[in-house]
Amino acid sequence: MAKTVIIEAAGGPEALKLVDRPVGEPGPGEIRIAHRVCGLNFIDVYQRSGLYPLPLPHAMGMEAAGVIEAVGDGVTHLRPGDRAAYAANPPGAYSEARVMPAAQVCPIPDGVSFEQAAAMMLKGMTVQYLFHRTTPIAAGDTVLFHAAAGGVGLIACQWARSEGITLIGTAGTDEKCRLALDHGATHCINYRTQDWVSQVRDLTGGKGVDVVMDAVGADTFEGSLDCLKPLGMMISFGNASGPVPPFSLALLGQKGSLKITRPTLFTHLADHETCQAMAQHLFDKLACGDVSIRISQRFPLEQVADAQRALEARETTGSTVLEL
Repeated sequence: MAKTVIIEAAGGPEALKLVDRPVGEPGPGEIRIAHRVCGLNFIDVYQRSGLYPLPLPHAMGMEAAGVIEAVGDGVTHLRPGDRAAYAANPPGAYSEARVMPAAQVCPIPDGVSFEQAAAMMLKGMTVQYLFHRTTPIAAGDTVLFHAAAGGVGLIACQWARSEGITLIGTAGTDEKCRLALDHGATHCINYRTQDWVSQVRDLTGGKGVDVVMDAVGADTFEGSLDCLKPLGMMISFGNASGPVPPFSLALLGQKGSLKITRPTLFTHLADHETCQAMAQHLFDKLACGDVSIRISQRFPLEQVADAQRALEARETTGSTVLEL
């Protein structure tokens, strides 16, 4: 049996329940992993609230690190005793142990802690696909990144700096802006006290940015389009403030023949080889010092509801982990 956080119905943080569940043995293509640390992400909130519906009841959590206890037939890249981490479907990472598909579980290199791995897999591989697998971005290009002091944002700031990309961040307090700047953002705008659209235009000499990376959603969508240069790319990859409302495609033509995409990490991770390569790229960035992982909040698994409340209230910076 393993303590596991589940939901039986969509709702607020109070919907999260800690129960004992049987773990079982891995079948073909599966592994059993004993978790040491779990990651916290906005997708967990979307699933709990029903924005991303799950068949119910369902275990929660998309990211964790731990030790492989057993492997099923056909699994060759992992062995019992290996340290491993993942960001993967199906949800179930908020648990002491689980059986799950092996393809998206990645060996943790020496020198990377369980805590670092649990805090970086989903967020770091998100940054990897944003900068390398979505639209061409080269040294000298300019990116606007919303929520630049969050877990994904702080990795993105460092990633951009390491590759000669100008990153203009937004954040909700002066303290968060300083944090983004300390992690490599070229500029950071307090969206609560400044007209961030005008500021972006001023910082780019009126030209606009090449790419917008926006996980905020409804609150920033229209302004983000106004920040793009002609033929610029809007990457909408999250909905922290709610989903983007319907809009006319003609708007993209009116604003400069803009391009838009709504990617998800798990499309990229679906292929085993691609997933492992993305994880290796992330680990390489960490090993060479281009990226460090800031863990600003730690909660015991039993307090997962409080952790999600803090995330939704935008009270967190960097990454948050759940300790077992």
